[in-house]
Amino acid sequence: MARSDPFDGLTEFLAIVRRGSFRAAAIELGVTAGAVSQALQGLERRLGLPLLHRTTRSIALTEDGERLLSQLGPAAETIVGVLDELVQSRLEPSGTLRLLVHRMALVHVLEPVLPQFHRRWPEMRVDVTVDSTHAELVEGGFDAGIRVGEFIDRDMIAVRVTPIFRWVVMAAPAYLARRGRPQVLEDIAGHECLRYRRPDVGDIYRWEFERDGQALSIDPPGAIVANDPGLLRSLAVQGMGLLYGSTLQSAKELEQGLLEPVLEEFSPAGDALFIYFPRTSRSQPKLRAFVEACTEHLRQSAAFQPSA
Repeated sequence: MARSDPFDGLTEFLAIVRRGSFRAAAIELGVTAGAVSQALQGLERRLGLPLLHRTTRSIALTEDGERLLSQLGPAAETIVGVLDELVQSRLEPSGTLRLLVHRMALVHVLEPVLPQFHRRWPEMRVDVTVDSTHAELVEGGFDAGIRVGEFIDRDMIAVRVTPIFRWVVMAAPAYLARRGRPQVLEDIAGHECLRYRRPDVGDIYRWEFERDGQALSIDPPGAIVANDPGLLRSLAVQGMGLLYGSTLQSAKELEQGLLEPVLEEFSPAGDALFIYFPRTSRSQPKLRAFVEACTEHLRQSAAFQPSA
């Protein structure tokens, strides 16, 4: 024999008590009065107890019905409250937004966006993990990530949140005047290079280029190694060697002439930072709100860029 659902008849019982009649309960539930009566009778048979005194004019709770209502009523209110909260959570951002971000995103996305986002949604919590090892998003329990587009899996939704940039070799004018401007990639071997150790991996980053349609990488020579791009950029401005970095991170120095790009014809294709997330997460209000904040910041930034 099939086991009956323990919740069968409870909804009808509460509706009858709330509305005061089988007919009114049926209208509330969108069923027939006969269906309501049948459901209640099934509940009473399962319990082996009468829950209502019925007359042609009225209904009243039995002692057991009173007891059931006293226990069931608060629980039903709690359930309804939880369901209402779930429905509301689909409409407005709530809870905690967990982000997995590349270090580049700190200055160029999170620092300008998070204050605006927090002012708009002060009840929202944001938990940021900085990681440059391309850790797994879903397995780590993150809602979204921000990283360079090249490293985002194709099955993710990705939305651009920074201007397009390029990876280039650059140096201070004083260094180039002293050591000469490299013309081909082989010239790098004769220069002092500022080398970057990736903090989450520990290896020395190889400079990446394209030549004749082929990708290649070079292990740059140099006496100075650091795991902080800002330090290396400062040293490059002081004329201490060639630097390999993004035009996004070095935009101010390039604009002011403190650094000059070289070997540009060998630079890889342009890229950008993207916020990315699984397709199943795109309807989350907290994620939609943050994506909108990021894209709005990008639009505002573009509006203040000087025209070419």
